[in-house]
Amino acid sequence: MIKIVSSFFALIIVLNTAYAQIAPPQNWIHLDKTEDGYMGISSQKSYEDLLSDRAPQPVIVAIIDSGMDIEHEDLQGKIWINTNEIPGNGIDDDKNGYIDDINGWNFIGGPNGNIHHETLEVTRLYSKLKERYDSVEDPYNLSGKDKKEYAKYLKYKKEVESKRASAQKNLDEVMETKEAYNSFLTALSIELGDDKVLTPTRLEEIESEDREITIGKQIMSDHFSRFPEPIDVDSFLMFVNEELESSVSRQTVQIDYQYNPEFKSRSIVGDDYSNPDDRYYGNNDVEGPDALHGTHVGGIVGAVRGNGLGSDGIAQNVKLMSVRVVPDGDEHDKDVANGIRYAVDNGASIINMSFGKGHKWDKDAVDDAVRYAEKNDVLLVHAAGNSSLDIDTEDNFPTDKYDKAKGFLFWKKKKAKNWLEVGALSFMPEKEMVASFSNYGTGNVDIFAPGVQVHATVPDNNYMKLQGTSMAAPVVAGVAAVLRSHFPTLKAEQVKDILMKSAVKLDAKVVKPGTKDEMVPFSTLSISGGVVNLYEAIKMAKDVKGKKKINKIKRA
Repeated sequence: MIKIVSSFFALIIVLNTAYAQIAPPQNWIHLDKTEDGYMGISSQKSYEDLLSDRAPQPVIVAIIDSGMDIEHEDLQGKIWINTNEIPGNGIDDDKNGYIDDINGWNFIGGPNGNIHHETLEVTRLYSKLKERYDSVEDPYNLSGKDKKEYAKYLKYKKEVESKRASAQKNLDEVMETKEAYNSFLTALSIELGDDKVLTPTRLEEIESEDREITIGKQIMSDHFSRFPEPIDVDSFLMFVNEELESSVSRQTVQIDYQYNPEFKSRSIVGDDYSNPDDRYYGNNDVEGPDALHGTHVGGIVGAVRGNGLGSDGIAQNVKLMSVRVVPDGDEHDKDVANGIRYAVDNGASIINMSFGKGHKWDKDAVDDAVRYAEKNDVLLVHAAGNSSLDIDTEDNFPTDKYDKAKGFLFWKKKKAKNWLEVGALSFMPEKEMVASFSNYGTGNVDIFAPGVQVHATVPDNNYMKLQGTSMAAPVVAGVAAVLRSHFPTLKAEQVKDILMKSAVKLDAKVVKPGTKDEMVPFSTLSISGGVVNLYEAIKMAKDVKGKKKINKIKRA
């Protein structure tokens, strides 16, 4: 019981903070730092001051993600429709290889359903090598090449087995903590009688020798030491149970699926996974079993503006194409590559990619797709990741760096010129302005954008605040969509250049992500050293001569 109480009190700090989290204005990502006090993108100011006299062209933004609720009330009229396809007739009318792809395509589904849970890439790599090296007794007898592969196998094995064991330990502790929490706070609730509202003064007046009530008092005393406002004990307990159940779910998914080398999901898709050129598989269910993430991302980019529902999207004249490749686990490189190609072939000008992983399987296939997007003038916007890492030194895939160079300078590796890597900004002032979870890097992260407590659409006509670089990326994609809509002659590379050069530079020191109090200049966390800003980007775009011919613009 001492161990349970100890882990419980360690968790209470986190839960108390979550319960009393400071909330910014619901629309803070749209606000202007000078006029409103929040480091938003100045979108409302942009529409009122700079865009009122410019007629926008429709722009297609592909949301490569977990799926999207295309029937959401705040996305009506904003979903891309393939007008060359006849809905529901079971025929590939437009001859693009995808039957009835009315609103996009799902590359992680098949004739009999959809992938929901999935392994992580490290688990798949471990499983692949396990068949070959699990029975090796004397690795010294292996060839030089096999020894290198065997070393990778041991590395993957250690990571998978340790992470799975850790998840099991965490699950056990959370279950014990949940039981203790309910016991202690329920006892305190009964002691309070009909009036469940507790204040610091009322807490002191409670006298009891009952052990559970005493511990319940300690819990609430700890809470009041940080947040002295009155609190309904039953409501607080309900919130805590929801948080703990969420933790239980996360640990269970890691044990049963993500770090389980025996779990196989690909049979649902039915493709030849070993063949990266196998592209015509999947189904047309662009929502899938869990579209929360993708719907939120899509809403940030293009939810209906000014309709009084939820929160406004950033781009006004945009069509959202749903391309489903992200399960609850790591995406497959083959699906990512095919998702990019599908979006390009079907008219997307911008592709948002709010996903990532620490290992690769077939980066060549993804690199070829990125080159294809670059050749076809499509801007790729990618979330930098939420591990508080310097991705100049830590792996984070996909990436804008090609593994192999092609063309005349075949010996020189290159970076994609149509790629924006995005870190997350908080609404908090000064030193806490960078999201504590955000990845960073002066060589690999291009720009920062709002990514904490972002309010947007989620399935079934609901709305929610979520956070992550997953939310920051679509902010940048939305800003890019406004530029490509109102300045249609700008090429993808020009849009990137404008966003980088117009980013608001901040002469401030911030807490370095992943540390408690290490202070670093904000300018050292990205290439641009700044935060995306629509107002400044539009001002700059007005003085840039576009390189794209109007008659080649892809229409939505």
